[in-house]
Amino acid sequence: MENIAFIALGSNLGDRFRYLKEAVIQLNNHECVELINASSIYETDPIGYEEQSAFLNMVVKIRTSLLPLSLLKLLQEIEREYGRKRDIRWGPRTLDLDILLFNQENVETEQLKIPHPRMTERAFVMIPLFEVDQGVYIPNQAHPISSIIDSLQDKEGVRVWKRKNGEDVYALFAN
Repeated sequence: MENIAFIALGSNLGDRFRYLKEAVIQLNNHECVELINASSIYETDPIGYEEQSAFLNMVVKIRTSLLPLSLLKLLQEIEREYGRKRDIRWGPRTLDLDILLFNQENVETEQLKIPHPRMTERAFVMIPLFEVDQGVYIPNQAHPISSIIDSLQDKEGVRVWKRKNGEDVYALFAN
């Protein structure tokens, strides 16, 4: 498993925590994926379409033998399994799984763009990404991730919901 990828997870419908937890477990249990690290879970205000409930968001770092389009297909299968519907752009969803980074590659196809096109504009992505890997490099970005986060306007809308470490920790993989 030679590829390193970062995946953003989000949910704002139904049992948000269960959807995130089960998606991470499914990824980790896949024969071509190994979980390296997971962020805390953050509750975040919706952006774009704001007439909806708050999201739970997190980021995971994985090692995989899958290529980008195969990884995308796997993520979309997991989304569908948990009832993901794509009715409203940036609308409510049971589960949203996005490839943020894949190695240090730039990928641009009809189905997939990596790095994720809007990731550096979104505190709900950048804050958990920084937690998972403070040294991560984002292709085509001149500034380190900490500087990008400092410049974001929506940081106050990103609140720790369940900490990965310390008090109020969550046991993501507990059965």
